[in-house]
Parts: sequence; C-alpha cells; structure tokens
Amino acid sequence: MDSFTGKLAVVTGGGSGMGRELVRQLAAEGCSVAACDWHPDAVEETAELARAGAGASARVTSHACDVSVEEQVLRFRDEVLQQHSAAHVDLVFSNAGIGGGASFVRDSREEWERTFAVDWWGVYYCARAFLPPLIASGDGVLVNTSSVDGFWATLGPGMPSTSYATAKFAVKGFSEALIEDLRVNAPQVRVAVVMPGHVGTDIIANSRRAQGLPGPEAMSHEQLEELIPASARAGLIRAGLLAADASADDLRQLLVRIETDFREKAPLTPAQAATIILDGVRSGAWRILVGRDAGLLDEAVRARPEAAYDYQDLFGRIRATARDAAG
Repeated sequence: MDSFTGKLAVVTGGGSGMGRELVRQLAAEGCSVAACDWHPDAVEETAELARAGAGASARVTSHACDVSVEEQVLRFRDEVLQQHSAAHVDLVFSNAGIGGGASFVRDSREEWERTFAVDWWGVYYCARAFLPPLIASGDGVLVNTSSVDGFWATLGPGMPSTSYATAKFAVKGFSEALIEDLRVNAPQVRVAVVMPGHVGTDIIANSRRAQGLPGPEAMSHEQLEELIPASARAGLIRAGLLAADASADDLRQLLVRIETDFREKAPLTPAQAATIILDGVRSGAWRILVGRDAGLLDEAVRARPEAAYDYQDLFGRIRATARDAAG
C-alpha cells in the first residue's frame, strides 16, 4: 500500500494520543477516516482537527464506541459503512487501550478484567467485525496495537503490569497467528502488529477515568491507598521519589507529576509515533517497533529471554548496546 489517498481507514481510540495523530495524518494524506472512542466529545474534537487539515478527497467521521462491548463494535462498523457509503474498508487500526489491573494478587477483579476487556477483547471484536469489509477491499490491512509489554511483561522493578501485559501478549500472538491464517484463507488482507515504547500520550489519565477514578487532587485516602499501597510507597521512598513521612497531599502531587511527566517527558510524541506506524504500514512490515527504547528492549529480551526479568542483567545489556550504538 504505497499511498493512503482515496482509502477508507478505521481508527479506534481516536480521541487522543496516537489514535488522534493517526486520524490527522491519514486525513492529511487524502484518506477518509472513521474514528471511534469511548469519549464522544474527544473523538469529535479529533475529527474537527482532522477535517481542518484533510486532503480534498478525505471525509472524517466520529463515533462513540466502547470497544470492549461487541454490540457497540458491530454498531460502529455499520455506522462506518453507512456514513461513508462504502461496501468495504481498507485499513483498520485497533489502537484503543487503557492501563489498570497491575496486580493479579492485589487489584480488584473488576479493574483487572476491565483493562483486559478493552486491550484484548476490543482488538478481537474489531477483527471479527471488520475482517469481512477488509476482505472486500481486495487490499486490506489490519493493524493491531500491542506494546513492549507484549514481549516484556512488566513495567520494571516493583511495577507489575499483569492485566495490560497479558492483553498485549494476546494481541501480539493473535496478530502473528493471523499472518499464516490470512495468507491461506484471506490473502486479500495482511496484518501488522505495533509495539510502542514510551510515547507521550494521556494513557495514564485516560486509564484512570476509564476505571472510574477522579483526578489525583480529588482522590480519597482509600483510593490513594489502593493506587499506592505500602509496598509501593516503600519502593518510591527507596528510589528517592517520595519522602518517608509523605502525607496524602504529597501522594496526590506525586500522581499529578507522574501523569504530567509521562506525557511531557517521553522520548516520542504521539505525532512522531503515528508517522512511524504509517511508514511501517506503507512499507509492508508486519512488525512495527515504535521508539528506540522499544528496539533496545526487544533486542535485549530476544538475545537472553531467560534473563528478561533479571533487571540488573537486562538493563546493563541495554545500556551497553546504547553506548556502542552511540560510538
């Protein structure tokens, strides 16, 4: 697929971050786009921004959809085909995702399964719903967003990520399994799996909202305790991120800083990440790593998978590789 001009693309999670930038960049290239998000105002804002810079042939529509609910995904598909007067779609970017359910042991079952439902079932439902229209295009591409957590199931020392990582491993495995399945049974469609590293999105804030939590400033003592239990506080104190006598207000300020720093101090912006993804799709790649950190971590894990969770060994090898690359 050398050009997106004149194509019709579907983007889930289009209300912010990489999803918003995918919509904007596709539309700027003359691609019509149907974007969905669980937050209708946010995705409509995306559509307005995309329309302002869209190519002459592009039409952009916004849709409310919780991808973890199959009935809503099916309704979204029907809306796309109707509003774009289309019998097929050319590209589907299953990009929607949230965090949460970090601990299988400590966190609530409801939070764990909500995260897993969005991050895995959302990809599965979209593939089920949109595969026939992709086949009908004759040259369709299904682009599923996994993560570096799809090959490294943690956020680092003291930071489990069980629900998110389990879902992202499932997305990666599903996408790889589809390579041969589509090759044999639907050669009109190919699949690509995207594995971003740290990109400056609002996923932390969006995940908090999706789990029904208020902003850090408004969190109760009970909510703070659930988010940052004593064991996590001890780790933050050892890392010098939190004072030993930290108050509840100190914890609230820390959460605000974490959300802000994740977005503003990332090595890649959402726009840069979207460009990497679209370049990868154009090139025909089935495996798209996003960010130098993703590439370094991928190389280190594949080189010694048995040491993937020996942090001293893993991070030491990543630092050595980065130094060698820098000359």
